[in-house]
Amino acid sequence: MSYELQAVIGAEAVLRKVAAQQPGAVVVPLRQGFALIPMTDELFDSATDGGRGDGLRFSKLPGGFERVLADWSTAGPLGYVEAGYAGGVGTQRAALWADGDLAIGPMFVDVNEPFPAIGSPISQVLAHLGATRRRRDPDEFVAVGLDRCRDTEAWLAVDRSVLPEVARSRR
Repeated sequence: MSYELQAVIGAEAVLRKVAAQQPGAVVVPLRQGFALIPMTDELFDSATDGGRGDGLRFSKLPGGFERVLADWSTAGPLGYVEAGYAGGVGTQRAALWADGDLAIGPMFVDVNEPFPAIGSPISQVLAHLGATRRRRDPDEFVAVGLDRCRDTEAWLAVDRSVLPEVARSRR
C-alpha cells in the first residue's frame, strides 16, 4: 500500500488566516487543533515562481514558496512536510518556520534509513508545533490524524464539516 503527502501543517487558526492570502489553499482540520493545507497541483501552480524550493530538497515545494512560508510563520509556527511510501519503503522530509525564519530543518529520512530515536521528521515538526501523542498512538503523525488519507489529493475529499475524530479531540 502506498502513502503520499505534501502539505503545510500548523495551528488551524493560523492556517485559516494565511490561506486567505493564497489562491488554491484549502484548509483541512486535523486533531489537536491542527490543520493542513495540501500542496495540490492548483496550489503549486498558484504559488510557484517557476522553480523548486531554493535547494531545500523537497519534491513539491514551489520555487519561492519558502519565502511565503517564512512570511506566514509570523502569524504562528508552521511546517512543510512530505512523505512518500510504497510497500513500506519511502522517504520523509520536514521543516519548520517560525517568526519569519526557517527554524528547524529541513530534516530528511531517505529510503532504507531508520527514523531517528527522537522520531520521524514529520513527528519532530509536529512535536515542535505542540502535538502530543497519546498512549495508544505510535507517534505524533498518528496522534493528529495524518494517517487518515493515503495521498495528498484525498485530503480535499475529506468532509470538513463533519469530522467526528476532530470534534472529539477538541473536547
